[in-house]
Amino acid sequence: MKIAVFLPNWLGDLAMATPALRAMRRHYGREAKIVGILRPYLRDILGGTDWLDELWPFDPSAKDRSIHGWTLARRMRKEEFDAAVLLTNSLRTAIIAWCGGAKRRVGYARYGRGPLLTDKLQPRRIDGRIAAEPMVDSYLAIVRALDCGAESPRLELRTTEADERSADAVFARLQLRGDRRIVLLNSSGAFGGAKLWPVEYFGELARRIVLRLDCDVLVMCGPKERDIARQIVELAACGRAFSMADQPPDLGTAKACIRRGRMMVSTDSGPRHVAAALGLPIVALYGPMLPVWSENPTQRAANLVLDLPCIGCRHRVCPLGHHRCMRDLTVDRVFAETEKMLESTECKAIRAA
Repeated sequence: MKIAVFLPNWLGDLAMATPALRAMRRHYGREAKIVGILRPYLRDILGGTDWLDELWPFDPSAKDRSIHGWTLARRMRKEEFDAAVLLTNSLRTAIIAWCGGAKRRVGYARYGRGPLLTDKLQPRRIDGRIAAEPMVDSYLAIVRALDCGAESPRLELRTTEADERSADAVFARLQLRGDRRIVLLNSSGAFGGAKLWPVEYFGELARRIVLRLDCDVLVMCGPKERDIARQIVELAACGRAFSMADQPPDLGTAKACIRRGRMMVSTDSGPRHVAAALGLPIVALYGPMLPVWSENPTQRAANLVLDLPCIGCRHRVCPLGHHRCMRDLTVDRVFAETEKMLESTECKAIRAA
């Protein structure tokens, strides 16, 4: 059995797809060959896991034509896949799976791609509109069409020895404490500016965590958020707040650094789901997207969302110009939830010891 899996294009979505990958490997066993097709920058996030036998890069916008769609389709034809599992909803991936000769093509019948699929799933609708539901459930529904059995929605990621060595070097350079009294902050939001919590709020939060909770703060960031991460540390002005801005940018290092933290405070973006997949509790800040997409009964998460008429608008930039969904989410409230979550995790650690 040979199966190609078109993996999600976003970091957080890929983390939320891990239960589906686990279910496929459990169902088909080691005799099957399962190939993951993904954006090259996401490759490191699956390092240490063993659900996929190969990872094939795919990026239609890359300068390297060897990872474009038609090249991928030809490569699929040579492999002669029995099935292609589309965890993405794009028309492009359905065309590639069809041109690639996969005998079964499984995914949601959206964006006009129904005729290209052999196994069509219909999204649940309410009053004609697609209903909001957890992404983990959507991905698990796709693999159930391949007769995969029930699977826990628990997200799961691992680290490699190389990841851990790189994190050792980061901790040594920054002189971070080794007792896990580290609160991770994540201010990113690749979706758009509407998801961002004000940088000055993060700076004040970092300051309070260091001075009142006796924790180090480590600000996570991708290449595009380095300046914001540096600014948060500068605004905190407390000596024990650090950032990843000048550290290795790879996702493997980031995973290993996140794994060593006690908890994370995060906007609704990829690192929030990476932290959850590594078992960390999370205080998550929501605005344009509702928590329902990320809901997961296996996680320890405090989802903070305001009761506003415009909440959950799903716009990349606030269409009303006031951005109240994030600006009215006060530092006092976020700090209170952070303190509560930290106390809870410490109690669990003491009981486990």
